[in-house]
Amino acid sequence: MLMAGQGAGDQAVEMLGYAHETQHEKIIRGLGMGCALTVYGREEEAEPFLQQMCLDADPIIRYGGMFATALAYRGTANNNAIRSLLHFAVSDVSDDVRRAAVLGLGFVLYMTPEQCPRVVALLAESYNPHMRYGAAMAVGIACGGTGLPSAVALLESLTGDSVDYVRQGALISLAMVLMQHPEGKEGGRESKVGSLRKLLDKLIQDKHEDTMCKMGAITAAGILDAGGRNMTIALRSHSGQHRMASVVGMAVFCQYWYWHPLAYCLSLPLTPTVLIALNQDLQMPAFQVTSLCKPSLFSYAQPLSATSTANVTKAPTAVLSTTAKARAKAKKATDSKPSTAASTTAEDGGGLDAMDTGADADASSAPSGENEKEKKEKVVEPSTEMLQNPARVVPPQEKFIRFQEGIGVRYAPVKRTPAGIIMVRDTMPDLPVVLVEEPNSTPESTGPTAAITQAPLPVLPVEDDEPAPPEPFEYVPPS
Repeated sequence: MLMAGQGAGDQAVEMLGYAHETQHEKIIRGLGMGCALTVYGREEEAEPFLQQMCLDADPIIRYGGMFATALAYRGTANNNAIRSLLHFAVSDVSDDVRRAAVLGLGFVLYMTPEQCPRVVALLAESYNPHMRYGAAMAVGIACGGTGLPSAVALLESLTGDSVDYVRQGALISLAMVLMQHPEGKEGGRESKVGSLRKLLDKLIQDKHEDTMCKMGAITAAGILDAGGRNMTIALRSHSGQHRMASVVGMAVFCQYWYWHPLAYCLSLPLTPTVLIALNQDLQMPAFQVTSLCKPSLFSYAQPLSATSTANVTKAPTAVLSTTAKARAKAKKATDSKPSTAASTTAEDGGGLDAMDTGADADASSAPSGENEKEKKEKVVEPSTEMLQNPARVVPPQEKFIRFQEGIGVRYAPVKRTPAGIIMVRDTMPDLPVVLVEEPNSTPESTGPTAAITQAPLPVLPVEDDEPAPPEPFEYVPPS
């Protein structure tokens, strides 16, 4: 990872040579992935090295060659790279290599995500479960955070697969595709995110579900709520530039298949879904934008309730034959007695019922009037919302963001980017600058909470034997 993108130099050749000498499978796999990271973004320059890895006799090195091809042509949608990966996906004798080849298509096509579901559609129907898993992960990598309907439809069909690890990959990829998308109802129907959450809850609580599928459901639930629902997967920036750390982190995350702790590398492709406006002094001024949609559309999901909704049914009680005979005998004795007292009670109760009828009618008429008042006083949700700097702006919400224009608007964006960090130009520099207040710099209050003060922070001791800072130097990268 330190030499990612440096090219197939002497270090990469040395790693490949040691991979041929050692007999340890884990070391060979690690060296293969290391070689793949060194050729990140090198494209045609790395072709001789790619051919050497992809045509090796060792299937583990060929596995690394698939990732090397995917990372060398990341986001380029290069026809030769796609053709090479598809060739190995259908012709290699190793299932690991075929799975990696299909998965690598996601890295090649993440700049044009709408093409990935169409390219892997036939592979998702393959008889080989490793290829179906690779197709699911490729769609999740290429279409992460986009919510494409074609990607969702393909992944939903794989969530009911007969193989456990295929369902695992489909659940993880479906969560990546639907990150930061609205969870309310769409057109009177439940959204895809809402139905996915119900499916994940069902799989997690099912004691008879396969372990691998349950692991995929737990991971998918964590992906949906990543960063407190304030982050999404982004392998490219808003300006269309490749995010190297994100691509490398996603490639290492895919190795959780062999070592589960590598799943934590999924945090590298995550980026905050936020809009932050900065002035020329890199300070946050009082700035606002308009969101042309209802506030509830992209708001946070409702927290889960602690109450259980499971209906507990009472088991039927076993009745013995002797008990039934005793009950029948007691019933005959009760029927033979005169019921004079019962008739008297019934006559007295009739008058009370007649008296309560009028009161009930009056009571029933009162709530109807109150309900009508409540309907009239119901607050109508506004169709727009003003977002203050800084603001949470999820990817599906970016198309609804509008910057204020006209006379009296002080700050204008240098580049109209609807999310991320944007620089604004001050059109009224003579006026005093109003900055966003920090959470701790609240004005003094005179209410009952005025006496509450923050406890002072502990003073750490200063060490006298602290080394001196290094002298200024000029860094020269290796050629």
